[in-house]
Amino acid sequence: MSVYKPNEVEAKWQKTWEENNQYKTDTNDTTKPKYYALEMFPYPSGKLHMGHVRNYSIGDVVARFKKMQGYNVLHPMGWDSFGLPAENAAIKHGIHPDKWTMENIEDMRKQFKTLGLSFDWDREVATSTPEYYKFTQEIFLKFLEHGLAYKKKSFVNWCPSCETVLANEQVVQGACERCDSIVIKKDLEQWYFKTTHFAEELLQDLDTLDGWPEKVKTMQKNWIGKSTGAEITFDIDGSDKTITVFTTRPDTVYGVSYMVLAPEHELVKELVAGTEYEEAVDAFVSKMHTMTEIERTSSDVEKEGLFIGKHVINPVNGEKVQLWIANYVLADYGTGAVMAVPAHDERDGEFAAKYELPVVEVINEENVMVNSGEFNGMEASKAFEAIIEKIEEMGRGKKTVNYRLRDWLLSRQRYWGCPIPVVYCDECGIVPEKKENLPILLPTDVEFTGKGESPLTTSKTFMDATCPCCGKPARREVDTMDTFVDSSWYYLRYIDPKNTEEPFNKEAVNNWMPVDQYIGGVEHAILHLLYSRFFVKAFNEMGMLDFKEPFKNLLTQGMVLKDGAKMSKSKGNVVAPSEIIKEYGVDTARLFVLFAAPPERDLEWSDQGVEGCFRFLNRVYRLIDELADVAKNNVSLGELTKEDKAMRYTINATLKKVTEDLNEKFGFNTAISALMELVNEMYKYKELETRNDAVIKEGVDTIVTILSPFAPHIGEELWAMIGKEGSIFDISWPEYDETALVKDEVEIVVQVNGKVRGKLSVATNISREDMEKVAMEDEKIKALVEGKTVVKVIAVPKKLVNIVVK
Repeated sequence: MSVYKPNEVEAKWQKTWEENNQYKTDTNDTTKPKYYALEMFPYPSGKLHMGHVRNYSIGDVVARFKKMQGYNVLHPMGWDSFGLPAENAAIKHGIHPDKWTMENIEDMRKQFKTLGLSFDWDREVATSTPEYYKFTQEIFLKFLEHGLAYKKKSFVNWCPSCETVLANEQVVQGACERCDSIVIKKDLEQWYFKTTHFAEELLQDLDTLDGWPEKVKTMQKNWIGKSTGAEITFDIDGSDKTITVFTTRPDTVYGVSYMVLAPEHELVKELVAGTEYEEAVDAFVSKMHTMTEIERTSSDVEKEGLFIGKHVINPVNGEKVQLWIANYVLADYGTGAVMAVPAHDERDGEFAAKYELPVVEVINEENVMVNSGEFNGMEASKAFEAIIEKIEEMGRGKKTVNYRLRDWLLSRQRYWGCPIPVVYCDECGIVPEKKENLPILLPTDVEFTGKGESPLTTSKTFMDATCPCCGKPARREVDTMDTFVDSSWYYLRYIDPKNTEEPFNKEAVNNWMPVDQYIGGVEHAILHLLYSRFFVKAFNEMGMLDFKEPFKNLLTQGMVLKDGAKMSKSKGNVVAPSEIIKEYGVDTARLFVLFAAPPERDLEWSDQGVEGCFRFLNRVYRLIDELADVAKNNVSLGELTKEDKAMRYTINATLKKVTEDLNEKFGFNTAISALMELVNEMYKYKELETRNDAVIKEGVDTIVTILSPFAPHIGEELWAMIGKEGSIFDISWPEYDETALVKDEVEIVVQVNGKVRGKLSVATNISREDMEKVAMEDEKIKALVEGKTVVKVIAVPKKLVNIVVK
């Protein structure tokens, strides 16, 4: 008897797959239905972790199963390879980001191949290569041409020590992650994508995504944050300036007792210039710049404000109220101004109480208007519309819809990102680069100091440009794009990765998109998924493709935990995939992460669980090895015994369950559990003196087939052991035999006065009368009812007989 040696088996089949180009997809093949299986591509950090193993094993099972079901499966792989860690490595270790990144990609590619994943590596892309970012730049220019990209001033995070702008993710508890200096806000010009252009569409189309988890759709709905209300314009007393607010409660406008502006609001500086309030306001604004948005708007943070010496006039009643600035109002949210109604808003009420500001009730406990002029006595719900009508008639506002969603700030003051393809010309202003000049390459003559502006500013060859419009000397944009830009369209490039003329071919993506199954962590539920949806809607509007949503079905897998916490070096609870693979093999690691928990839930690591999966694979190997010669023979079923029928029922019931679990609900854990039970039954059946070789063959074929998507290497090995040629993944997924699931006999329960007293096997089609007779003639039941009067007998076909006695 041979012994299961996972490392030898896995190396053998990985070599075979690579030599045979087993997983290459012909996207032009129209003879089969298409299926696009995709896991979110990784950042090339250099080392795989158990989260990677879980995520990509889930996707691999889906891809292999669908291929065996007859689909032409596209299952590509690539790298989200721009980003801050590469730049930090350049600063810390003096290694160029490109070299660091490409070395990591090489290492991770090798590690991924050891997992036996069915990727079509011919479609591999890396977002940091000129071949890819050339088209990221072209897409930017298309957005700019169609009004979906623009530049404006905004407040950004600034580290005074490093003398650089920081992205939000580089700010940890208000400090620079690199030097721990307090981060302040700085007003700089930045590039934006106009995500708000599709706010309503992004919201409404969530209802079409039936294959998405409800929690993810809810998160996106909340992020988009649609609210209906009114814009109302207030005059500033003694000025020709006005302030427009958005409110969801126009019915409370008579209760406005003060107005609040964001400290950064464009009017604040102008309104206090040369007044006694200027110095205090400047100090307050400076203080606000040391706080993050989360800190300023948190419900736990004390509300702080300052009167700036001005008043605004309420348009509905002519009353003057004080104008304040406060920490809880942000310049880039809504209009940057809030009409405060402390009687009907908790936050406003706290602020008014602290600063002793007036409180005016305008809706009583019966939800009827009071202190509201002509609207007194009206129900508040009716006053909502009536007051909007009045404001519109006065020319002081209008009914409108507001969204929490903001335009996407994509400028990054970094080197290792996609250069923004525009130049600045003294004659022509901001000028987009010509398409034929793309890609605008990242220069190599840069210095990585970690201080000052972007490293791109240290490259004279990059900074000095020629205006594409007038031909005069110009200055190149030194900001690069947010890496979310790269990952917002990569799934389209996979379909057409060798195209040198355009980002992707329209006909090709229309044929293959949307992605049939997308898999990735729930931490990407908002930004990545929202940005990808925005890109597809933008491409659709520009005529580049004909669909409006990128991902038909979405699975967000849970984390891998150890000792109840997410694996991390700082917690000292990391289990390296390489260690598990070396000791137990890849198939064991895959089987464990697929079996230990449903994919959408967190998985608790268990060394005992891993060992259990290894023992199971050994058990399967021994079983198939012992029965291989029998399985090679073609024999007919012939006359079946009761035991044969029971074994065939288990075989086909398991095949049916596994098929349903894989086809409908990602029930990997329950499918593997059913397979384990089938193996147990096969061990018992093979020991019978009257076993049927045809049933043995059916059981062996079924076990090997349904094990293969989960543990592909041993699946291939066992397939060869039983005399099959070619790859098991080129066969058709088997269909279960419906006739084998029809039982000749069924087990029923026998009760006496409702208590279970025995079990009997009876014919499936037995009549009620015969059920009663068989139950009453059973020796054990006879003894229990002897000497008692049988009041009645209740028979429920295929379930039970209840004998009532007294």
